[in-house]
Amino acid sequence: MEVISPTSQATGSKIVRLTWADVAKLIQKKIPLGTRVWGVPRGGSVVAGLTGLAVDSIHEADLIVDDLIDSGRTMLRYQREYPNKEFVALLDKRIDGEYHGRWIHFPWENLDETKDVEDTVVRQLEFIGEDPLREGLVETPKRVIKALREMTCGYQEDPRQILSKVFTEAYDEMIVLKGIEFWSMCEHHMLPFHGHAHIGYIPNGKIIGISKLARLVHCFSRRLQVQERLTQEIANAIMDSLKPHGVGVVMNATHLCMACRGVRTPAEMVTSCLLGYFRDRSRSEFLKFLNGVV
Repeated sequence: MEVISPTSQATGSKIVRLTWADVAKLIQKKIPLGTRVWGVPRGGSVVAGLTGLAVDSIHEADLIVDDLIDSGRTMLRYQREYPNKEFVALLDKRIDGEYHGRWIHFPWENLDETKDVEDTVVRQLEFIGEDPLREGLVETPKRVIKALREMTCGYQEDPRQILSKVFTEAYDEMIVLKGIEFWSMCEHHMLPFHGHAHIGYIPNGKIIGISKLARLVHCFSRRLQVQERLTQEIANAIMDSLKPHGVGVVMNATHLCMACRGVRTPAEMVTSCLLGYFRDRSRSEFLKFLNGVV
């Protein structure tokens, strides 16, 4: 087993590359001798084949095998459908501590992990009835993964680093930066939502360059998000780093998961997070700034 740093932006975590010998030891440990096994496609099918006791029908199997458990959803689905079948995985990230949060690479997978991810896009195209070999779609999996990396690059950024450069300044009035445009992705449907962030704070002896506020918004928004949490994360990061008298963040956005699917009704959602002085004495002044009254 080899643990290495990420070779691409596909994951910010360490990559664990398993060898065939590692897999053989796990099979010996997890699967009893003489057991008839059926493997969950794709990885589980490879594991089943390696045992030499794979069966073609799940009904003939003594147990169901998979290569890896991430969230456990696949396991729960099979346990519901086949309650009398035991479910076994070579690795379970939920309980195998050394693998938690790691990108696991099995020896039968591509050395470039992005190729396997691109394969999932190919399957999605086939699922909706498209031909992945059609001229306009041949390069689509590569483009989709590239776009996904770009839209989630916030995972690679550290908000504390963004806010690390501060300036000592006696200014003690409200500072407001309005109209920071952002794009994010709804974590429920992985569809974009787009809008503007408005940030205000009252310094307590320290100020920060206004471009850093925009960078902070982009850092948190370029992750899978819900707008409510996004608003709180921005406000809390400023409060923790600058220790100001107060912070106010208001965000308004239109969500494509509501506009182009489901109820199919475009509407603007507004969220706010007010901390310190902004919760009471400075609340109205901040809102007047946003409304253009002051």
